[in-house]
Formats: sequence, C-alpha cells, structure tokens
Amino acid sequence: MTLAPSPPRLSAASTKANEAGPIAVIDGVTYRYPAGAGPALADIDVRIAGGVTLVTGPSGGGKSTLLRLLNGLVPNYHGGRIRGSTRVCGLDAISTPTHRMARSVGFVFQDPESQFVYSTVRREVAFGLENMGIAPSAMPARVEEALERVHVSELKDRRIATLSGGERQRVAIASALVLRPQLLVLDEPTSQLDPDGAAAVLFACAELAAAGTPVVISEHRLDDLLPVASTMLSISGGRIVAAGDARDGVRAMPDPPPLVDLGRRLGWPRACITIAEARTLAPALRPAAPVQRHGGAVAWAIRRLTLAHSRQAVLDGISLEGGAGEVIVLMGANGSGKTTLLRALAGLHRAESGVVERPPGRVAYLPQDPGALLYQPSVTAEVELTLRHSRSDQPASLILGELGLLDVAGSYPRDLSSGQRQRAAVAAILAGSPAIALLDEPTRGMDVQARRALGRTVRRLAAEGTSVVIATHDSDLAAEVGNRVIRLEDGQLRDLGSPWAALSGATPWATQVGRLYPGGPVTVEGALACL
Repeated sequence: MTLAPSPPRLSAASTKANEAGPIAVIDGVTYRYPAGAGPALADIDVRIAGGVTLVTGPSGGGKSTLLRLLNGLVPNYHGGRIRGSTRVCGLDAISTPTHRMARSVGFVFQDPESQFVYSTVRREVAFGLENMGIAPSAMPARVEEALERVHVSELKDRRIATLSGGERQRVAIASALVLRPQLLVLDEPTSQLDPDGAAAVLFACAELAAAGTPVVISEHRLDDLLPVASTMLSISGGRIVAAGDARDGVRAMPDPPPLVDLGRRLGWPRACITIAEARTLAPALRPAAPVQRHGGAVAWAIRRLTLAHSRQAVLDGISLEGGAGEVIVLMGANGSGKTTLLRALAGLHRAESGVVERPPGRVAYLPQDPGALLYQPSVTAEVELTLRHSRSDQPASLILGELGLLDVAGSYPRDLSSGQRQRAAVAAILAGSPAIALLDEPTRGMDVQARRALGRTVRRLAAEGTSVVIATHDSDLAAEVGNRVIRLEDGQLRDLGSPWAALSGATPWATQVGRLYPGGPVTVEGALACL
C-alpha cells in the first residue's frame, strides 16, 4: 500500500484568503424542515474564511443541515421555513438557484451513491464540466487530474455499479474537485475510505486550502483530520456550541479522539493531536498478558471459495472459519472483496466454486446502504418486524435503548439523519438473536457515542452465542469488539490475529493508541489498564 504524502502546511495563500474576508457568512439563520417538530438550526452565526474548517457534533445535531446552507440546498431543495441570511462566494445562497451555486461550491454528500447521474466513472466526473460548458477538448485532462488527486485514476473506465462504497466515495469527491470550486464542502468524506484513500482525500483538501481554496469538512473520524484543520465549529441541537482554533476546540470536546482522551485522563498539560506530540508525554506501560483467541465451536465456514465480479475473481480459493460467539473483523483496501465475502456468507452472492457452510438460524445482514432496509413507518416498526420473523419475545425497546434510538423510535426512518438512519438499520437487523450477524461498514455516519453503543450491542450478541463478522475501515471499532482481524489483499485472506497484534505499530490500520504503543494496547481503556 502506498500512502499519500503528508498534507502540506497551510501557506501564505491561505493566510491571504483569511485577510481577504470570509468566503461564507451566515447571519442569524434559523431553519425548520417541512415536517420538523422543531428548528434544525437555531440562531446560527458563522464566518468561514480560508484553510480547512472542521464541523463536529453528534449525529442529528445539525452538521449536514449547516453544510447544505452553503450551497443553497437548504432551503431551496428541502423546503421548510428559514429566516436570516447566507452569503457564499459573493452570492445570496437562499435566493440564488442551486444550479448556479453548484458552479462555486463543490459539494459531496454523506451518501455519494445518491448524487451519481451516469453509469461510468469517466462520464460521471465529466458531468459537471458539461453543465458548465467547458470545451470537450479540455475535459479529459481535467477529469484525469481530479481522479488522480484522490488516487482512483485506474477506475476511470469502470462502471459505477461495480465499485465498492469507498471507491464510489472517492469518485464523488473527484466529481466535485473537477469543477475547481471556490469553496469545497465535504460531508463525512472518509466514512467508507481505507487509510490510503483517506490520506489521499485529506492531502487534496490541505493542498486546496494551502492554495487559497477554503474547505469545509464534517467528520466523526478526527484522528488524521485535526492536524490539517485550522478552525473548528461544533454544533449540537442545531446550535453552534463552540467555534475557534481547532487545537483549542478539541480540548473541550466531550468525546475527543483517542490521543486527546488518553492525555486528558492522564493529566497531560496540553492536547496532543499527533503521535509525535504524544510520545513526549506518554508513560511507559507494564508488560501486558497476551490476548487469548476465542475458542468457541465452529459456527460457519467457507472452504476453497472463489468469488468474482464481472467475471473477474475478487477472492480466489479462500478458506475461513468463524466460531459461535466470536467477532471477526474484515479489513482491507476499498475493492478488496470485503462486501463480496459478506454477501457470500449471507447467501446473496453466488460463488464461482467452493462451499459456504452456515448453521441453522437467522442470518442478519447489514448492507453499506441502510436505506435499502428501511421501509416501515417508524423505527419501532422496523425492529418489531424483525422480532416477529425471528419469533423472539424480546421487546423492541431493548435494542432501541442500547443504540440510543428511543427518542426517535416513533419517527419515519428516512426522515432521520444519516447516523440515526444507520443505527435504525443496525437495530432492525440485530433485533432478536441471529445465529450470524454480518455488518458492512456499520459505523458509517456514527459519532463516538453511537459507535460505543454499537460495540456494547455486538459484545452482548457475542456473549449470547451469535457469530459476528464486521467489514470496516474503523480501526477503533475493530479494536473495541474484535477477537480476530482478517486482512483481505490480492484475492487472499491473511489472519492477523488479535487487535493488539493487527492494529498497532506502523501499519496504516493501527489505532492512534496502537501507533503510540507498538504491540498493544490499542485502546485508551487498554492503555489505562496497563498502567
């Protein structure tokens, strides 16, 4: 794996952008969605200038709504009632048509699959150029440049339907970059990306900011983003609760990244946002006992399995077993076959050859797109449908409470925020007691509290005997719940062992704590236990 170079430091160009005045000014904005019970944004006053602005806050707190003010989708697409003013790139974002705003504001949604128009990568990335009337002779070079910036130029002739979720995310970012916007706005851009892809996106953002193009990013994965962010806005309950320097802002976060959390709990005199900073303060740890593998009975097995996409082998002759009560984490680059393997275990992808052995009982499968599962009139109804099919006497409130969904239990699932919708889909498939639970990128759009709640649910199910397989790029989730980490690469599987072995040291998949302590521990709680 070739990692993108370290992001450039913000240069004089971004300083001049700040001096030239803000590129976006939001004054006294209060906004309510058409069916909203209360305001989604309340009394928002924001100035966005140069550099990288990081927008943080809990799921459902208003981050995506705030970002959609910047390109006029709120209120011009979503409707509802608004008061106040928003000026972006010299335009009144409330009265200017969204197609005109799109020329100045590049925007990438949380669910990139919803914004594709064409079926092939090359045509999709060129679509915005066609709308702008760019000469056809100039388009190929612009498309190639945009794809290269996010390290997916090899995908230009692929059909979008054949891409992994992370590959689609990078194509969507390239489609925004190709327009060379005055302002780039990204909503959860690294939520499905492998470390290489995330590094490429952050490098491109830092490059743009250094050259004078401001970037606004909403994210929950802050580990690698904080060092390139110049400003942080925190929003909760539709209100700005903090704004200012990113390093100062992270000190006040209720759920900071692991390094900051570790330093806070150990009383470090300053917030450390890089491994180099933390190494000057981190204490040595007592030798830890080796982590024991799970020893449960075999619950499922794949033997000599070959899986293909478009007649091209993705996984070639692989074999793997999972135990009852074991949590196996699948990791690997975007397009390495994680989703294909999960779908084969779920019985949704026919193998070219080999055998899949499953136990009797329900197989619960969470796809990358939670919207594919949600059709009932309320979150509670989604869970109750699963419980009826499972003939389970568990109350719906059990898993809704575990995942922090009781306050939206009566809501229509498709009206929820992306992170809430993700949790609703998780609740719907994990209700009852499935024999096997297969989760594809389950923390997409989830904040730290939601991820921890998911971890508690996974551990409960494992304790009850459910065999769990999770495909994820979220190293913190893998560290919290995994018994074994399996790496997919070049069509093969590699058993990396326990999270302490797999998620520490110099590997790009290591957690922040794992990078600080090669060989483990890999979580804040693990580090504290070793002191």
